[in-house]
Amino acid sequence: MSTRENTAKRLERAMGTLGTATVTAMEERLPWFRRMSAEDRSWIGLVAQAGVAAFVEWFQHPERGSAPTIEIFGTAPRELTRSVTLQQTVEFVRVAVESVEARVDELAAPGGEEELRAAILAYSRDLAFAAARVYAEVAEARGAWDARLEALIVDALVRGEVDDGLHSWAAALGWTSTSVTVVVGQAPEGDPKSVIDGFRDLGRRVGQDMLAGIQAGRLIVIVGGAEGPAHAARHVVGRFGTGPVVLGPEVSTLQAATRSARAALAGLRAAPAWPDAPRPVLADDLLAERALAGDEDAREQLIEHVYRPLAGTPLLETLTTYLEQGTSLEATARLLFVHPNTVRYRLRKVAELTGYQPADGRAAFTLQVGLVLGRLSEASITMRG
Repeated sequence: MSTRENTAKRLERAMGTLGTATVTAMEERLPWFRRMSAEDRSWIGLVAQAGVAAFVEWFQHPERGSAPTIEIFGTAPRELTRSVTLQQTVEFVRVAVESVEARVDELAAPGGEEELRAAILAYSRDLAFAAARVYAEVAEARGAWDARLEALIVDALVRGEVDDGLHSWAAALGWTSTSVTVVVGQAPEGDPKSVIDGFRDLGRRVGQDMLAGIQAGRLIVIVGGAEGPAHAARHVVGRFGTGPVVLGPEVSTLQAATRSARAALAGLRAAPAWPDAPRPVLADDLLAERALAGDEDAREQLIEHVYRPLAGTPLLETLTTYLEQGTSLEATARLLFVHPNTVRYRLRKVAELTGYQPADGRAAFTLQVGLVLGRLSEASITMRG
């Protein structure tokens, strides 16, 4: 019988004690192993024992080629990779190898010590590569699953189909934010996957939650944890393609972000009507254009915030006349038979009630559209009555 065969016999007889010694060494040297649950420690112990058994089998039959190291990790469930990091796996592999190396003199047949040491070195190298491969495969699968979840969340928010599952999906991706803003614009050129992955990396760097999706050439980014829409746009606006970038209103939860997404997308459709709009532009700054483009939410907002606060008061007549007279105080005062100061006072009240300054060109346009929509709404109600 050759020296190698004698060593193989000795290894086979010592398999049980080697596995036990490896687990004992891990308990003594690895604090994270001691803190794990009994179930996870048991799985790792099985991996260690499988590793020892596979080494003995390989040493007995060198003619079979490389060691079956990848199968060793199949002993434990893939979920264990969430409890044990790659670095920790390398640590326990090192402890296992050193446990065997420490007993080379008693395990090897006389004259076979160097051969056994060389075999342990080769096996441990292959074992380390196998561990890296397992974690790479898990990371790839996890990445694909995360990308699928992200796409589902973005699609659900765009469609307005929000249910309890959305919270679970987002939690699985690590979403923790309570303030949410949706940012939309044209997608940049390049690989869509790389664009979306870039937002995940960006979110980690700036300390914000970010989800992204590309639909029909539009890039939709959901930003959580920012201090208002302007802060949400600060890091992301430069990653959009050419053309307008629109910020939806800030909402308090991810589930409510469907409203922010709806407003932002409506704003993107209406943005060409305001060629000089800033980039980014708030969806609420495009209310007039959105309403003219058929956005019912914008129509209701304008009626609610512009027309109804003024209806039934002298402010409505004053504002109407002021806008019709090209924002001339004197002309308005003459037609209404009041002093110009009275007109000024009423216009200040209009600004307080609506949030729009009648003397500002953009605001005057929005007020004009709001008045028209309000009158049409009242007329429609009267006709139905």
